[in-house]
Amino acid sequence: MTTIDDVARLAGVSTATVSRALRGLPTVSETTRTRVLRAAEQLDYTVSPSASRLAGGKTGTVAVIVPRIATWFVGAVVQAAEEVLHTAGYDLLLYNIGGREQARTRLLHKSNLPKRVDAVMLVATPMRADDRATIASLALPGVTVGSGTVVPGWPSIRIDDRAAGRAATEHLLSLGHRRIACVWGEPVDEYSHPAHLERHRGYREALDGAGLGPDPRLGIAARADAAGGRAATERLIARGELPTAIFASCDEVAMGVLNALRTAGLRVPQQVSVIGVDDHDLAGAFGLTTVAQPAAEQGRLAAGTLLGPLAGRTRTGEESAPVVLPTRLVLRDSTGPPRED
Repeated sequence: MTTIDDVARLAGVSTATVSRALRGLPTVSETTRTRVLRAAEQLDYTVSPSASRLAGGKTGTVAVIVPRIATWFVGAVVQAAEEVLHTAGYDLLLYNIGGREQARTRLLHKSNLPKRVDAVMLVATPMRADDRATIASLALPGVTVGSGTVVPGWPSIRIDDRAAGRAATEHLLSLGHRRIACVWGEPVDEYSHPAHLERHRGYREALDGAGLGPDPRLGIAARADAAGGRAATERLIARGELPTAIFASCDEVAMGVLNALRTAGLRVPQQVSVIGVDDHDLAGAFGLTTVAQPAAEQGRLAAGTLLGPLAGRTRTGEESAPVVLPTRLVLRDSTGPPRED
């Protein structure tokens, strides 16, 4: 394999001169540049993009920090962001910190992040106050996606999760439901996705607005996935006196709710209506009514927001207003009026 040293030997110059000549820097004479180019062509030498970026003090890489990769929202955001970044010539370096304190500490304090990446994207990742100060001190362009952390100087792309929870509950209220349960994703640690908390608050606000105080027996915190939704619904069924409708704080939880209801022989929506939030890729297959959010669009916008600062055209500013994307109600087969007994 031909190296830059081979080109330097054939051209009779140093490797540093070859590097400057191939990068088009003005500190190389035209005669020397021509000799280097001819040598490179003769040896079929191609400049490594990564080596070229490193020589210019850039890595060509964007760090994407997520709390957990195995969720629909995070996966959709990261995939869309990667497509935009790849097209623009940037690589993506994924940090899946989960609830692991060691992973968080290594990333923020031991990884020497500014030398590894050119920008940072935080996806639905809440951080403590001291972590936010550490991130801000890195002096890297950045953007946040989804509910989580506000970093001074960074723009944010998200939806209004509280409004989404309120809209889902108001849909059930509009159908005539009054005994509405909420199965919401309980944070298992301080790095869990906070959207579920906001959606639960929206649920409570909608009930308050309808003059209905939330019944503590109808609110169950569960793991934010299908297994958690199933387990929570089994607990509701075991208590007796079923609600006429269930709001799940995300579609993955709602799928577990539907599974538990149908396993128990309960008809949806004739006996119990179910609604979620997200519009998961499988929501249509489940016939799930949901409040849809544009997850992929959030990823594309976030990646696009970074391209200006990465190219040196713009800088992120302290007064950046959050970009709040709209949600929409998607009606399917899982909701209907309560049955009249």
